[in-house]
Amino acid sequence: MDIMTCCIHGASSSTDTSGAVSVPIYQTATFSHPGVGLSTGYDYTRVQNPTREHLEKTLACLEGGIDALAFASGMAALTALMELFSPGDHLIVSNELYGGSYRLFFNLSTKNGLSIERVDPADLNQLEASFTVSTRAIFIETPSNPTMRVSDIAAISRLARQHNILLIVDNTFLSPYFQKPLALGADIVLHSGTKFLGGHNDALAGFLVVADPSISERLRFIYKTTGACLAPFDSWLLIRGIKTLAVRLDRQQQSAGRIAEWLQNHKKVTSVNYVGLPSHPDFELSQRQSSGYGSMISFELDSETTARQVLERVRLILYAESLGGVETLITYPILQTHADIPDEIRRSLGVTTRLLRLSVGLEHVDDLIADLEGALRD
Repeated sequence: MDIMTCCIHGASSSTDTSGAVSVPIYQTATFSHPGVGLSTGYDYTRVQNPTREHLEKTLACLEGGIDALAFASGMAALTALMELFSPGDHLIVSNELYGGSYRLFFNLSTKNGLSIERVDPADLNQLEASFTVSTRAIFIETPSNPTMRVSDIAAISRLARQHNILLIVDNTFLSPYFQKPLALGADIVLHSGTKFLGGHNDALAGFLVVADPSISERLRFIYKTTGACLAPFDSWLLIRGIKTLAVRLDRQQQSAGRIAEWLQNHKKVTSVNYVGLPSHPDFELSQRQSSGYGSMISFELDSETTARQVLERVRLILYAESLGGVETLITYPILQTHADIPDEIRRSLGVTTRLLRLSVGLEHVDDLIADLEGALRD
């Protein structure tokens, strides 16, 4: 089944017999049993719910996995994922991480006895040199947040398999429409479903998609035990959002390409990070492992004053902390998404007071460029 068809029809499985075109919202906490020792297949919504099940099967279809688990947020998904590991286990993570992931890894996970090490995933020699007898997993974001560096998923996967190490990929920025990490050798895919999958800035969600039945079984046990499942109504919102994933991302990418080129030629912009620009250092790698470039851009300005001026002057573009929705959002990583990362790490990655991140939405691209042009005017 083509991914565009899968987005619309999903798993094509439902317990409903009414013929409803829209998947029903099973707004119930519990389910009655037909008899002692008998079950309809649903017992308690924390464990499974028909609406959420349809969503999960749709995500598994999109990512090419054998199972998907829907959580109340991306961070809830990542927190549950960390329960796969035990005190003393060593995890290698991207040197560039979303601030929430960094906060979890280097506060809660280390407190719980895990050893977390930051490594540049682009340097395969450095990555392999970091392996120890206790290394259990590699966690990467690609493209990274916010400077849009791309990691070679297939190459890292080959290295991980040689050492019996799990590879976990955060695929939030490209979604399964543009990138399929499991097909490239990853073991687990993480999503903040709040972003492109939901697409409308109206629901929090997170996902884990897996390729191995044994990992699925372990995560399902953690899932029902820790209980951060996605509610039925929010599951329905994600089902609805995914129906337009393909058409949204195609249009957003088209606009992002034009905006990135326009930013490159502006006198107050000193650098532009967009994977779809031939000048991007990972452009060729991205072409090999992805079918698109997405709609996330970060760009550096000539001064902090100019950066703050843009944030205060934009009118159509919204100054807000999120991404992937139909509305174009601009974010100040140093004060928002990456505020909890130590300053010396931010500086080493280029997350400065001059860097802004743009999530391109579905407004007309000429209007977006006009808004940026006005915000950058002397």
